[in-house]
Amino acid sequence: MAQGSVYNPALSGNSQSATGRAYPNGNPELGYNPPGVRNTDSAVPLHRKAPVVHDYACDGPAPGNLGFRWTYGSNVAARNRDPRVQVVQYNEDTFVLRQNVCVHWEAPFTYLLFGNKGALLIDTGATPTPAHYPLRETVDAIITRWGQARGRSKVPLTIALTSGEDIAQNQGLAQFAGRAETTIVPKPLAVMQRFYGLQGSWPSGTGRIDLGDRVIEVVPTPGTHKDGVTFYDPYCQFLFTGDLLFPGKINIGNDGDFVASLERLKAFAGKHGVKWLLGGHVEMMFVPGKYYPRFATYKPYERVLEMVPALIDEALQYAREVQGKDMMLIRPDFALFNGVSPDQRTQVWPEGVPNINPPRPF
Repeated sequence: MAQGSVYNPALSGNSQSATGRAYPNGNPELGYNPPGVRNTDSAVPLHRKAPVVHDYACDGPAPGNLGFRWTYGSNVAARNRDPRVQVVQYNEDTFVLRQNVCVHWEAPFTYLLFGNKGALLIDTGATPTPAHYPLRETVDAIITRWGQARGRSKVPLTIALTSGEDIAQNQGLAQFAGRAETTIVPKPLAVMQRFYGLQGSWPSGTGRIDLGDRVIEVVPTPGTHKDGVTFYDPYCQFLFTGDLLFPGKINIGNDGDFVASLERLKAFAGKHGVKWLLGGHVEMMFVPGKYYPRFATYKPYERVLEMVPALIDEALQYAREVQGKDMMLIRPDFALFNGVSPDQRTQVWPEGVPNINPPRPF
């Protein structure tokens, strides 16, 4: 099959495999490819004359899969033998990475996205030491493999943080110092604002990171941190919310900013398709309102990572309720802590939240 610089299997007709048999997913007339489905366009002959250029325009979110279980640590962290970085490929151009909970109890998530001109790494985890947390080695391996599949010898990397203040998301940044073909978004607030072109419009404006036909929008969302931002990927229709909204204990730094950011995020989501919110951590259990304590390295009953967009409205409702008060407030999918210790406990179980005890771990 002749291969040009642009390839979309869904438009290529009834293609022939190496065995000579027709494979039906190459024929759009057969109905195997509903609108929005992205085919695997690296599954093309390896002897190409030009790099593959992917078509990121689609109706609705690009498909992918998060149907798996994260590694959940061990009672004795030193005996854990799970990978230091767990890697899950959501789809061909989107990867979800998680730090082993036995390396750092917060087990933060990082996200690696690819476009036709480069890659973006969102957040860098909680540990700077490569021997304990080989983030750069893992990211380099993914980029190399992706570049080989797409016929690209160079894949520039941009590294951005949902918060430069959050040590659980910025410590791995040290591993990328001096890396070639790498742009690191500066951590200081004023410099970060200039990088995104937001120095005159913070926090009401939006910035952009162009990966090549996959443009990531940057939405200022201070509240848990004064420099907090949320990233929006229109291809997968994900909002990467960091510490602002995630299934866990949300420690509010400034309740006025927190409410305003949720209002801004609600308005943004109303104008853009959003499939899921993907935060920086998981601390909630699979039963409503229960969460793991700090420093726990064994979490066998975690809630799933992804959150539905309707939880923005719920978070906003209860953020307004705690505003101006020193209190904690438990909801089924998250808990708000405003002006109190993250170890604060409540003696009154909230109305409307089922009080179910999870199984006792063995």
